[in-house]
Amino acid sequence: MTIPTITQAQRVAAPRLETRVLTSGPPDGVPVIFIHGNLSAATWWEETMLRLPEGFRAIAPDLRAYGEADAAVKVDATRGLRDFSDDLDALMEAMGIEAAHMVGHSLGGGVLWQMLTDHPERVLSLTQVAPASPYGFGCSKPDGTPAYPDGAGAGAAGVNPDFARLLAEGDRGDETPVHPRNVLNAVVWKPPFVPERMEDILTAALAQHSGEQDYPGDAKPSEHWPGAAPGDFGPINALAPHRMPDPLGFTRGPTPPICWIRGADDAVVSDASGFDLGALGAAGAIPGWPGEEAYPPQPMIGQTEAALAAYEAAGGRVERHVFPDCGHSPYLELPEAFDNAFHAFLKGL
Repeated sequence: MTIPTITQAQRVAAPRLETRVLTSGPPDGVPVIFIHGNLSAATWWEETMLRLPEGFRAIAPDLRAYGEADAAVKVDATRGLRDFSDDLDALMEAMGIEAAHMVGHSLGGGVLWQMLTDHPERVLSLTQVAPASPYGFGCSKPDGTPAYPDGAGAGAAGVNPDFARLLAEGDRGDETPVHPRNVLNAVVWKPPFVPERMEDILTAALAQHSGEQDYPGDAKPSEHWPGAAPGDFGPINALAPHRMPDPLGFTRGPTPPICWIRGADDAVVSDASGFDLGALGAAGAIPGWPGEEAYPPQPMIGQTEAALAAYEAAGGRVERHVFPDCGHSPYLELPEAFDNAFHAFLKGL
């Protein structure tokens, strides 16, 4: 699948991964690397890249298992998000980039928590846009402890199979609520907003690599509710909480400035996410929920706030921006407000 682009596209072959990389701005500009989220690709960042202030160079790769990245290279979910952080390190080496400002959205924000832990010397600053909690996604108690040791209910175990099938089929329809187009329009941004480049953005979402080793990945039987646990492959399984060996590792190393931007009405990364089985169980949407003590809704915003408070206590500087009437994608939904905050952050460093 070829994804339309309005920036410069090239293939970059690093030792770990060959992938598509989008760029804009002067070749000698200060590098700003954009990391996309799930159901996404570098394409989602293009307008934001083109609006960067003078003197900056925008770079956005398709992550492993997404977009036009080499489909033969799989995510080893047993490593958590470290395949992604190691890929980014290798990509920067291949492109001759010593360090960069970094911007992550959703899953991409989770990748950058890991990047700051694993390769802090590469990070000039972080702008985290509705990032995944440092403790992963789903099956997580408030303190970050997995509700169950096998991560039951997180990863592929929590993905709607009809949605996964339609995504794999590249279905562009809108007949049911679980069609990818409708899922994007219902929860990834706040209705009634629809991006101007919706068809290109949908194409990028449908380019997600699908299957038991990609999306949604494999699942394993579990003795714990809801009866299935994350398997060993794919990016969603890599986000499972028991795959996060050192979630607060980034708070103990160098402390480049962080800017946290999110929408007040985010339905994906929130303290009551519509994709978290704990939240759905508490709402009565999934039978058999074992109760709040055993499997609470994951307080994703609260977990990130606590982690950033620890970062500040270690000497780091954190800016926080919460946009009203905005969902999971502030840079698409409210580009002017996003640019005001993001550009001021960059220029002030």
